[in-house]
Amino acid sequence: MIADSALPPSAIGPLDDEWRVHEDEALLVLDKPAGLLSVPGRGPDKADCLSARARQRWPDALVVHRLDQATSGLLLMARGAAVQRALSAAFAERRIRKRYEALVHGLPPAPDTADGWGEIDLPLRLDWPRRPRSIVDGAHGKPSRTRWRVLERNAAGACTRLELEPVTGRSHQLRVHLQALGHPIVGDALYGPEDGAPRLMLHARTLALAHPVSGRPLVLSRPAPF
Repeated sequence: MIADSALPPSAIGPLDDEWRVHEDEALLVLDKPAGLLSVPGRGPDKADCLSARARQRWPDALVVHRLDQATSGLLLMARGAAVQRALSAAFAERRIRKRYEALVHGLPPAPDTADGWGEIDLPLRLDWPRRPRSIVDGAHGKPSRTRWRVLERNAAGACTRLELEPVTGRSHQLRVHLQALGHPIVGDALYGPEDGAPRLMLHARTLALAHPVSGRPLVLSRPAPF
């Protein structure tokens, strides 16, 4: 098995108010740092994770979705089983929108569309012999779609800042789709070149959803730390 890239857990401080983006009686939104697991992994050395830290402070906090260990950004948690079911259904029905920000190698041209957004539509599946990697597989992969647009180019650094919207939610979808586009994410030890970056330059920046209790629109953002 190939290890993913991430900052060492020892470099991550304790959960504090800086991590808390939103808190109410139904849900939490926390800003997960790069290098911290979303949920426990196998073995005692992988017990430290955002969900365990959150439950020390909010005992009713339950996982709704995950972020890769190497990815930073907004992670939604439910307060109780009923809200967890409601939010899980909203994710399954694509009623929760997520936007990411990434720094990628190279200078991809902006999509030739009226709104500046392009789409990567490539089926993905887990690469079992090299898990946790995923690969594009036109015959056996699951439908996978990612929308993307250019935010800023750095010609001197030969890199580009992109905004990303996963339409589907496959494992490592954004990372594999950008590799397939020819512009892997900076700092991606699984899908990109050795580049000396301190971390994977991928951040879950925005969550937009209807509140599961009140129904009111909820849009939350936290800027990328890179």
